[in-house]
Amino acid sequence: MSNKMDSEQRRKRKQQQQYLAGRNQILNLPSSKSLFLSFFLFIFLIFLSLNRFSLIYFFNNRSFTFHPSLTPSTLSLLYSSKSNSILDPQTTTTTLHPFTLQHRILFPDYLLLFLTGHRPKPNEVECVYYNNGSATGSTEPTGDIIEVQPVLSTDQYDEFRSIARCPFPKNMSTATTVDIRRRGEMGRRDLNQIAKKTQSWDKVAYEATLDGDTVVVFVKGLNLRPHKISDPITFWCHFGLKGFNKEGAFMLTTKSVSVAQEVVRCLLPHSIRKNPGMARGIRVTVSHMAGNVRHPVRMLVPSVAKVSNPSESVKRKSGGKYELCVCTMVWNQASALREWIMYHAWLGVERWFIYDNNSEDDIERVINDLDVQGYNVSRQAWPWIKTQEAGFSHCALRAREECKWVGFFDVDEFFYFRNEFRNSLAQGGGVPGENSLRLMVANFSSSSSIAEIRTACHSFGPSGLMLPPKQGVTIGYTCRLQSPERHKSIVRPDLLGISLLNVVHHFELREGLKSIDMPEGNVVINHYKYQVWENFKAKFFRRVATYVVDWQKDQNKGSKDRAPGLGTEAIEPPNWRLQFCEVWDTGLKDFLVSYFADSATGLMPWESS
Repeated sequence: MSNKMDSEQRRKRKQQQQYLAGRNQILNLPSSKSLFLSFFLFIFLIFLSLNRFSLIYFFNNRSFTFHPSLTPSTLSLLYSSKSNSILDPQTTTTTLHPFTLQHRILFPDYLLLFLTGHRPKPNEVECVYYNNGSATGSTEPTGDIIEVQPVLSTDQYDEFRSIARCPFPKNMSTATTVDIRRRGEMGRRDLNQIAKKTQSWDKVAYEATLDGDTVVVFVKGLNLRPHKISDPITFWCHFGLKGFNKEGAFMLTTKSVSVAQEVVRCLLPHSIRKNPGMARGIRVTVSHMAGNVRHPVRMLVPSVAKVSNPSESVKRKSGGKYELCVCTMVWNQASALREWIMYHAWLGVERWFIYDNNSEDDIERVINDLDVQGYNVSRQAWPWIKTQEAGFSHCALRAREECKWVGFFDVDEFFYFRNEFRNSLAQGGGVPGENSLRLMVANFSSSSSIAEIRTACHSFGPSGLMLPPKQGVTIGYTCRLQSPERHKSIVRPDLLGISLLNVVHHFELREGLKSIDMPEGNVVINHYKYQVWENFKAKFFRRVATYVVDWQKDQNKGSKDRAPGLGTEAIEPPNWRLQFCEVWDTGLKDFLVSYFADSATGLMPWESS
């Protein structure tokens, strides 16, 4: 009897495997053993919870792919980062370690670790380097600690996870496994609890956010054409509760509807499309076709991305959306933020989104201080290098919930309203030009065709200075090139194309909409681009834009992004302080000194006393 039942079970399992094998949209199918164990575990959970959980199976009418439909209560158990779910392969209920390592990303200068839970303080944790045994050909990790170093920094990445940056060990090799622990903690870590695979920063799905009945996934390494919309037909999104490429991993698969540069937009699975909030916290990645025409291969991109919902962090003012917000991406620009934010807040900017691209200065404290002072500033940790365009796309989605218009410009760029600033004192004792920028965009808020406002940039040089100006760039730099270079844009985030394609200076708009160029006689942007060499040389070591070549590489030397005549090394050219000076322009400086300098001390509002 027992043999007959075993034979019957084997027959059923074989049929089930054959059925699932025919569904080509589900990758990395589970083994029969793991499938049986997973099924038994689901039955056990259902038995315990009775009516709390349900599992509904149905067919996708378009692709006939077999999908499980997960109820909200089921999802909350499976992906909860706080409960150490037994179904989450990166967490364990038996470990005593307070930080569980989920992912390890190899960057050019350090290792980025993704951890469960809230951000630890840098002085509370340390980086631990183990010998994983691969150097001797062993299949089992040894767990021997070979080095311990302080963390470089920590940050809160999202509501689920924090990140820590670890330096390279002195003898970095493929046999080295990196983990994190509390300072002073002793003993060896069970390496089987540590994610072995180290991903590369330049090929990974790194972020994902909900947008209606779609999810927008941000991906490095697709190598698509810059500044162009790509054909989405060969791209798919995959949603899972476990890590991808693992035995027993189960994925829901949907088609992409738009692909451009590093941004892939896919439909949500049918099982959660009517309730998109159910997708929050689920892991997601992207696959694409590779190889030749005769033998195409579907490639699954490694992923650290979890689906987030931008509407859950909305800071909307009473009465509706903010008229004007600003988004920017910075690296080590703490010293420039106060002048830039305080000045543009006077021009009418109501909300600020600062994407911090691995700053090592005091930027977090500066942003917190400005926010406490009422400037409504938030900081987004954005560790992904060479992703400015994708970061702006991410910010456009986030800001759309709060803002009618969003400006995308840098912390060395300042709007200057020539005519407004030349007027006499406004009635009531106000300063001429106050709220000029907000009033400018508000004039187009009711337009049915204008979705982008462009303003020309005038590039200023060092203006004879050898040291950074103490009173700020608007006061110190007063000599510029005669002709404008490029432009920057303020856009309606609700009217952008679904691709979210941008080239930093402007976005792809929905069909039928257009941009408008503001007359230079009314407004320009003073771009304090070529500053004193002490500040300018930082551009050699970090270019945040995806398709702008780092200046240390011997490529595109004639690009407008580069300063004319510079080579590939950060060596100060002769007479740098006198270059890029064709027209002396003190208009903005004269205005600010006249109306904003303290009458007793001469200090500007953004200066420290």
